[in-house]
Amino acid sequence: MTDIWLPTLVTDTPQAGFELAITLSRRGVKYTQPDPEILKRLRPIYSEDAKALMAASQIVAINFQTIAAANNYWRK
Repeated sequence: MTDIWLPTLVTDTPQAGFELAITLSRRGVKYTQPDPEILKRLRPIYSEDAKALMAASQIVAINFQTIAAANNYWRK
């Protein structure tokens, strides 16, 4: 992909950082599985799988750790 959609990891607040972490995680899924029909077909399966949901939460947390570090943990 050639479009620049992520010019920085710097955010104004931790909440904005968390929202960016979710966006990064969702984009990662779309890059891994670009077919929207397959994603739509799989969603009901993983949405009820506790292990899959915990794994998704872990990915969001890892992305949030990265963003928090890039923002010096929002210390002033």
